[in-house]
Amino acid sequence: MNKPDLDKLCIHTITTRPWSLEKALDEYSAEGVKGISVWQNAIEDMGAQQAGELIASYELEVVSYVRGGFFPSTSPEKRAAAISHNKQMIEEAAAVGAPLLVLVCGAEPDQSLEESRAQIESGIEHLLPFAREHKVKLGIEPLHPMYADTRSAINTLKQANDMAERLKDEYAGVVVDVYHLWWEENLKEEILRAGKQGNLLAYHICDWKYPPEDMLNDRGLMGEGCIPLQKIRGWIEEAGFKGFHEVEIFSNKYWSMDQKTFLKQIIEAYQQKS
Repeated sequence: MNKPDLDKLCIHTITTRPWSLEKALDEYSAEGVKGISVWQNAIEDMGAQQAGELIASYELEVVSYVRGGFFPSTSPEKRAAAISHNKQMIEEAAAVGAPLLVLVCGAEPDQSLEESRAQIESGIEHLLPFAREHKVKLGIEPLHPMYADTRSAINTLKQANDMAERLKDEYAGVVVDVYHLWWEENLKEEILRAGKQGNLLAYHICDWKYPPEDMLNDRGLMGEGCIPLQKIRGWIEEAGFKGFHEVEIFSNKYWSMDQKTFLKQIIEAYQQKS
């Protein structure tokens, strides 16, 4: 298999969290990275409009804005507040030039997963006209089942595909994150299904260390764990996906090291192991 093209490398700002947005833009550009996905915390000091103007002064392509979602609640007022918050996130995504808002859909432990999923689907359906108006797509990101209590009731790509197909809207699709989905039965078939339907909106990469010291903040560099990254990349390519490969790593270890060194390690791992 050929090495991934560096022109398709995107890095999430959360991956190099110690850096400001401007520092990340400077360093990613200097190393030849072509894409950036912007987390909301990266723009807090300046706001979306100023952040968008700053990003536009670089040649980096904004791939996505992270994160919306968290729709379920037993409280109607909280569900309504979630819709308002997601509209704000869509506006911010548009302001920074992102064509996609990634959704971490949420879950409510005081009700069934089925009820949470129904509220997620209803919330996304409610947002679609607003998303279309702002030209920002909504990406349903399944999370590993360990997060089914509060972070997401969408835990498999099959569930995300089912939901996207029921919504029947070009502004709703799915996000494939290998950290959350590498274990899923019939993953290849579900990736190909998303590609066939035109619903495959994003592809996130890192690795699963064994055992992880922290289930949230100990993701590995590509090649550092047990995810069959090159096999999954082959399925992504077979599905017709032409977008960026987005490095999204939460790691107390890597956040504590020199970020320039870490960035060089990301690029090497991306080219050699993904």
